[in-house]
Amino acid sequence: MQPAAGAPRPGPAAAKKKNKMKKTKKIAKQLPPRAEAAEAAAAERAAAEQAAEEAARRARHLKSLSRRSGGERELEELVFGDSLNVEEDELLQRLAGPRRLNATERRSLQKDSSDSEVENEAKGKLLSKKPAWVDEDDEAEENVDMTHRYRKDLMKSDAEKILTKKNLKRRLEEQFQRAMGGVPAWADLENRKKSKRTASDSDSDEDDNLLCRTGNFVSNSESLPRGILKMKTCLPANQERLANGRLATVQFHPSAQVVMTAGHDRSVSLFQVDGIRNPRIQSIYLESFPIYKACFSVDGEQVIATGTHHKMFFVYDMMSGSIIPIQKVRGVEERFLRNFEVSPDGSFMLLTGTSGYLHLLSMKTKELISTMKVNGRCTASAFTPDSSKIYSYSKEGEVFIWDVRSRKCLHKFEDEGSLEGKCIAVSKNNQYVACGSASGVVNLYTTDVCLKENRPKPVKAIMNLVTSATCVTFNPTTEILAVASREMDEAVKLVHIPSYTVFSNFPVFRRKQIYLTQSMDFSPRSGFFSVANNKGKALLFRLKHYSDF
Repeated sequence: MQPAAGAPRPGPAAAKKKNKMKKTKKIAKQLPPRAEAAEAAAAERAAAEQAAEEAARRARHLKSLSRRSGGERELEELVFGDSLNVEEDELLQRLAGPRRLNATERRSLQKDSSDSEVENEAKGKLLSKKPAWVDEDDEAEENVDMTHRYRKDLMKSDAEKILTKKNLKRRLEEQFQRAMGGVPAWADLENRKKSKRTASDSDSDEDDNLLCRTGNFVSNSESLPRGILKMKTCLPANQERLANGRLATVQFHPSAQVVMTAGHDRSVSLFQVDGIRNPRIQSIYLESFPIYKACFSVDGEQVIATGTHHKMFFVYDMMSGSIIPIQKVRGVEERFLRNFEVSPDGSFMLLTGTSGYLHLLSMKTKELISTMKVNGRCTASAFTPDSSKIYSYSKEGEVFIWDVRSRKCLHKFEDEGSLEGKCIAVSKNNQYVACGSASGVVNLYTTDVCLKENRPKPVKAIMNLVTSATCVTFNPTTEILAVASREMDEAVKLVHIPSYTVFSNFPVFRRKQIYLTQSMDFSPRSGFFSVANNKGKALLFRLKHYSDF
């Protein structure tokens, strides 16, 4: 702007002052940006100081929280358990604030965030927690008085007057398993779970196989299983005519579905075996002749019976209905004729005499063929299935093997551990020999070893009897060996030959049924098993594994 005309011009001082003011204004215009930077720096310093102060305060607070004595910690662990430490660590972590993550942790966190909530809950459940406290009274075992009238039967000895609850529970389980013949399928949880898993997989295959063929779908396995013998108790075979006294013999007919009983009531009776009624066929009475033993001939047409105190014996011909007394056998000088055996081929009859004599008779003519003698007294004898040899068991525990044709002793061996021999049997397949002694032990040998060694080792020593073993017999398939003692009630055991183990469900536990066993026999195809007792009954059992009589 030009100055007005006529106005006085400013002097040099005024011009200099004006220039100074202009410079001051320029400086003033340049100052605000610098002041703002200073203020921003001051604000940052204040924020940092405030964050440091807050961190220090939190650190002091955490230090005060963690400053506790050992006694306080033990008391808290006792009351709240170990979970207190986990909760306290989580609390301290929350108070400490979120922790800054580096780049690697951020990437892993982003990857883990894709997991489902169910997986996170499952992981959280894996944290096992101990109980808050343990009551010592719960761990203490409580004793049970076994002399109570409801628990007396569970005592094995007088020393067990007191048992713990744990031992009593185990004793009850053992009793139940003996009564049931093992653990029932419904009580075996592990097998039930396995069967459920495999059932769904096999159902479809079984349905396909079932629809692809026709015929009989119910069949038994060829070999007899061990453990439990499937059987049914039938009416006694002589239910329609029970003996008045002790039964001496029970025997199945070799070809017909008939069973014979004979005893001290001087009678021999025949019954048809059907397992339901068992009707009586015929009975004969031998006056003043208490029967010691009776036996079918091999063809099943005759019955031979010996008495308890007689020299003579009777032959009952079933075809003609006649009773033939054999008053005396020429050449046999014995006071009593009691025990005898009939050869499997039906040719010979072996009479066991006193002082170790064995008399071999012709079955057809009932005349003496030859006499053999063992050292000491002979208590039992048995033919081999081919009727070529005779095994005779002496009272001294020695077994003599005779050749029937030459009547010479082929071999002799000692029954291991036997002090007195009682009974002997040879299996139907000529594989085993069973020797029962007065100690109750039944030794099972193989015939090959018996013919070679003087002191053979038994393949199995059956020690389930505690009194003298008085009767042993094999079933026709050589899968079962029946051993019994007539000196103790219920002293009968059935042995599974392939495994040499005893069937656990016979006789029935704590049920008095058999009493004193006098004689035993299996039917020709092992479908039935009969036991003659001292009460005059021929107990009959149906073996379900075998389909035929």
